[in-house]
Amino acid sequence: MAGLYFEEFKVGMIFDHPMHRTITEADNVLFTTMTHNPSALHLDAEYMKKSQYGRPLVNSCLTLSMMVGISIGDTTLGTTVANLGWDNVRFPKPLFHGDTIRVQTEVIALRESRSKPDRGIVTFIHRCFNQRDEEVATCQRLALLLKKPAAAK
Repeated sequence: MAGLYFEEFKVGMIFDHPMHRTITEADNVLFTTMTHNPSALHLDAEYMKKSQYGRPLVNSCLTLSMMVGISIGDTTLGTTVANLGWDNVRFPKPLFHGDTIRVQTEVIALRESRSKPDRGIVTFIHRCFNQRDEEVATCQRLALLLKKPAAAK
């Protein structure tokens, strides 16, 4: 298990995740069609040649999924009970096929569960950057995490 238990997190912790990922055209087309999004923004290169971008955009839901997914191994793998929500999801710059992303995660809040004494809630901010270090996505995520088992304390 690579993830941390609730009480191992501290407000202000920052994780610079070592995993980076180049997003391919195949990733974007598969994700877009798998999620039934027919938008020409992601699927029609000829249409997008006439747009302000000149080429297809990476689906923002794919960007969000990869941003959170890259963070899991260093933070919550094996300790997550549930994701409780994503807030303040933003995409300040577009991603394109061939862009490589990296992710940084910051812990901004902690609170114990009011109803489950073996759990706590961690609030993260995930930030995603392209290969030019431009922020391309950000979100706030609430995760319900396990506390350390009594035997491990």
